[in-house]
Amino acid sequence: QALSEIEGMGGRGSNLQEMRFRPLAKRKVDMHSFCNPSGFQRSPYLSARGNFASIFQGSTEEGYKAYHADKYDEDKNPNGIINFGTSENKLCFDLMSKRLTQADMNRMDPLLLQYPDWKGHLFLREEVARFLTYYCKAPAPLKAENVIVLNGCGSLFSALATVLCDPGEAVLIATPFYGGITQSVFLYGNVKLVYVYLDSKITGTNTRPFQLTVEKLEKALQDARAEGVSVRALILLNPQNPLGDIYSLSELRDYLEFAKRHELHVIVDEIYMLSVFDESATFHSVLGMDRLPDPQRTHVMWGITKDFAVSGIRFGTLYTENQDVANAVASLCYFHGVCGPVQHKVAQLLKDRGESVAPYWINQVYLRANHARLKAAHTYVTDELKTLGVPFLNRNAGFFVWIDFRKYLKTGTFEEELLLWKRFLDNKVLLSCGKAFECGEPGWFRIIFADKTHRLQLGMQRIRKVLEEREQEILAEEKEQPCQSDQDGKADSTDEVIFVSRHQEPTCASSSSLGDLIGLLQQQMRSSDWLQKNTAEQFA
Repeated sequence: QALSEIEGMGGRGSNLQEMRFRPLAKRKVDMHSFCNPSGFQRSPYLSARGNFASIFQGSTEEGYKAYHADKYDEDKNPNGIINFGTSENKLCFDLMSKRLTQADMNRMDPLLLQYPDWKGHLFLREEVARFLTYYCKAPAPLKAENVIVLNGCGSLFSALATVLCDPGEAVLIATPFYGGITQSVFLYGNVKLVYVYLDSKITGTNTRPFQLTVEKLEKALQDARAEGVSVRALILLNPQNPLGDIYSLSELRDYLEFAKRHELHVIVDEIYMLSVFDESATFHSVLGMDRLPDPQRTHVMWGITKDFAVSGIRFGTLYTENQDVANAVASLCYFHGVCGPVQHKVAQLLKDRGESVAPYWINQVYLRANHARLKAAHTYVTDELKTLGVPFLNRNAGFFVWIDFRKYLKTGTFEEELLLWKRFLDNKVLLSCGKAFECGEPGWFRIIFADKTHRLQLGMQRIRKVLEEREQEILAEEKEQPCQSDQDGKADSTDEVIFVSRHQEPTCASSSSLGDLIGLLQQQMRSSDWLQKNTAEQFA
């Protein structure tokens, strides 16, 4: 939509600054979230589309660039930026480097150096089909003819948006969501995103914070259609990024039935399906359902980037029973193909079977270690958050924790959220702010915990420093001016939001909530030497 607006203003001759002042209510894509036209100088060498692509950025891209310019290194750059913003698993390099350098990986046949079938080499698609059949618990063997291989799930989103939607049409997606999807579906295909805004309140049918319901999907769809927007598809992330939610079978069935009623395609991203690290949580794949409500409009994607801790290897796969969709996406694989030697390595990785039917190394070595390491890292970070008195969603999937920093915002605005994000970055720790995920409530952040212990410790120290400084600033401001707070608490009492039972905007000391008082007491205990001087041994 934004691109068409640029073209409508004259393309190459337009002043893109005008877009900042267009009413947000008239746009389905909020430009402020991913575009920064301030100080922008139009290039005469680029088209309107090229000019727009050059300013397509947000806090995620800004922080990523800063990180790569000043990476933390324990020996070479100990004061560099620690990256808790990019969703990568940095816990399993030892396992993956050993496996990927074994003898069976180092094969170089003429076949691998020639153009493949654009869907991917048949040997690889057969292994993907067997792999997904096993791990998705498919009721019947999945077929290689329904598998397409591309260089990452970002490319899959771009390809699917292009073949399922015409320019100007839209895809439905619940917020907060992984912000890279915006770039994938919009920059290439000029496809809009219609947001289903979720919030943290526990009211009515909401039994957990940020819960997606069919009622919310229906409302967003009808609102879009009332504005003349043609919605062609629904995107589901399961496990959900950044929330970490895992949808139940009944929820999945409800979402798919909703899509069938409205003849919507459903794109299901299951890229974290093997990164559920606690036995108490159970992942259900769409491909494991006994019956799909609309199999011709259901398309499932997965990749090795997250589950196998190899984000530098670009590999994603699509499974769809719709051969029209498969052939259309395959025609775009010419631009997004995976090179032959990498296809061979991935096939060897996925079929790593011992004497048993199940993949031996994957189950007995890799997943056991990976899940144990993820769980330990998650426990460390969440324990630190509890000590700080910071609420968060306690989930058991993915590499991230969704954190509530709203009490550190004095006015509760996205501008203030961005300032807090920059303050973390200035203190050499990169987080992701809620606006990067189109969260409707300012103050939520995502932190990546899938990292080595020494970086987690140092990164949490830097986070603690920023929060304690901000806490003192808010207390000082409250002493200097009369207290004004006309906003209700935004997170209801629930076991889902851990540690602090109810969030409230900063208030006078006399009206502080129990959670605020506990947090203040903990902060005073940390800054005091009382615990060191008064040990259990001394009392005994």
